[in-house]
Amino acid sequence: MSQKKILVLGPGSWGTALSQVLNDNGHDVRIWGNNPQQISEINTKHTNTLYFKDVVLDSKIVGYDDLALALADVDAILFVVPTSVTRLVAKQVAQLLDHKVVVMHASKGLEQGTHERISTILEEEIPQELRSEIVVVSGPSHAEETIVRDLTLITAASKRLEDAKYVQTLFSNDYFRLYTNDDVIGVETAAALKNVIAVGAGALHGLGFGDNAKAAIITRGLAEITRLGVAMGANPMTYIGLSGVGDLIVTGTSIHSRNWRAGDALGRGEKIADIEANMGMVIEGVSTTKVAYELAQMLKIDMPIVNAIYHVIYEDAEIKDSIIQLMRREGRPENEYIIEIKGKN
Repeated sequence: MSQKKILVLGPGSWGTALSQVLNDNGHDVRIWGNNPQQISEINTKHTNTLYFKDVVLDSKIVGYDDLALALADVDAILFVVPTSVTRLVAKQVAQLLDHKVVVMHASKGLEQGTHERISTILEEEIPQELRSEIVVVSGPSHAEETIVRDLTLITAASKRLEDAKYVQTLFSNDYFRLYTNDDVIGVETAAALKNVIAVGAGALHGLGFGDNAKAAIITRGLAEITRLGVAMGANPMTYIGLSGVGDLIVTGTSIHSRNWRAGDALGRGEKIADIEANMGMVIEGVSTTKVAYELAQMLKIDMPIVNAIYHVIYEDAEIKDSIIQLMRREGRPENEYIIEIKGKN
């Protein structure tokens, strides 16, 4: 692919790592943020030490704190801002954008209040004449590993596969490989809900439980994610792919995951307010837990693990009591959710 001008919205860890991938592929990469000191550091020192202490970025990656200037003549925009501000940033983009672009996002969450997926927010806020179909970039990936060019495989999903293939070509190289998918609902729900299960997996570790418990929560968590996603219109096969089980494994087992670390701190007895204050980064799994709990109630979907995590975070339930309640639930078939899906089909 010829060189493209690409604007990355959000100089966090993942936005920075993806900027480097795109730069490695020869594209003209701009990264926008609202912290002038951070942008100045990117431009003068070519570092982003808030997230990466020992990484030097290519000098061709240019930081902007003026959104209008950053948007000038770009071919594509990649949203990597927290879910809570996605709508606000999308409104600003729509007001300033004066030409059609490819719109992508690599954020993982669901909006509080509306329960909407990020692609839906972007569709609502950016007029169709200014954008492609939204392309979701998601899968098992830690920024800390991508930034050092470790092997990474993820998914580009869009309602229009041609747009997903375009993004696949933008990003793919010797260490970063993308597959395409047209199940946007499945990819986005998997990306958001795996953060909730990762909080639970971290809590088990903080409590001192071992690999058996880790395997249990990941496997049964995937069943819950699949149940809710299918009820929302997703293809169940998506959840056994990179953006499903792949992302759940990487997020639910690694110290790189801020959601896992938050859960680990919960398991060791820390309060969620203190954990969020000390993390220094947005813990998407905390807010997504509330959205997932509310969606499950609305759609009448059985999500006992998500419910338990919700009660611990938002109602101060004792973690050990919640685990005992989960373990003593009435017995049922392991593949109950598959049976339910087949019955609906």
